[in-house]
Amino acid sequence: MAENIENNGCSQRDNAEHEGYVKASRSFNRIWKERDSAQPRLLETILYKDNFNRAYKRVKANKGAPGIDGMTIEEALPYLKEHQQEITDRIYRGKYTPSPVRRVEIPKQDGGVRKLGIPTVIDRTLQQAITQQLVPIYEPLFADGSYGYRPNRSAKDAILKVKEYAEQGYTFAVVLDLSKYFDTLNHEILINLLRKNVKDERVVQLIKRYLKSGVMENGVVIDTEEGSPQGGNLSPLLANIYLNEFDQEYLKRGVPCIRYADDIVLLAKSKRASERLLESSTKYLEERLKLTVNREKSRTVSVFAIRNFKFLGFALGRNGKG
Repeated sequence: MAENIENNGCSQRDNAEHEGYVKASRSFNRIWKERDSAQPRLLETILYKDNFNRAYKRVKANKGAPGIDGMTIEEALPYLKEHQQEITDRIYRGKYTPSPVRRVEIPKQDGGVRKLGIPTVIDRTLQQAITQQLVPIYEPLFADGSYGYRPNRSAKDAILKVKEYAEQGYTFAVVLDLSKYFDTLNHEILINLLRKNVKDERVVQLIKRYLKSGVMENGVVIDTEEGSPQGGNLSPLLANIYLNEFDQEYLKRGVPCIRYADDIVLLAKSKRASERLLESSTKYLEERLKLTVNREKSRTVSVFAIRNFKFLGFALGRNGKG
């Protein structure tokens, strides 16, 4: 009898402890759920008044020409004050449609032209607001060998890194030239890459609408099925997100990779190794990322061959000096 009482007591105590655990667990889960639901989601963070105002100030500081609507930066401020709530409401409802960008052609030194796409001031402000919240997400994810469009990094830093590797015996370079990089980003690949780290699907869809907003040339709107035209505040970040796949792939392979936007250099210790790298990297860029490598300009070369090796306008001499 005593044994039964003891067993029953243990059973009751176990049940009580289990019930207490369940209640505590439910309470804990409720607290965490309430905490998570209280945290602003990414789109809300992007459209916060403080973030939006900071974005406008950045656009104003950068100056720049009007988009297709002809609205100047100065004219945009009173417009935003009057219509900001209407704009944000349309974004929340998924009804906001970005304006097509205005095509501008800038002459290049080689006789060609660089095609830019100038968004309206309103869209530049929105793109900047998005960028300000995505940069903290992506900066820790970018490879150390990526230098373009990143805070506290410069072309000079990239050159110094090439020099550092050269001094370690990596004296052969694979110089990769991408044809019309910004204009040929594959939208499906880019959107899938964004979804890996941007968990608010509304933000992904807003970026997708910017990618699909079109380009106006000579009064005619042309659909954009690929690319992220240079000229928008979001384009540099998207370009880095896209090629970060390449950076990380060659980091895993143990290959020194220095990249400044779409200017890429891979380094090797022998000519034969560099030739293999040229072949494998070209295949990766074209097959995995659907980009076009300019085979006439892409090549292998000695880092110290001043006549042949230039990166970002710099050349290294035999003594390692630029």
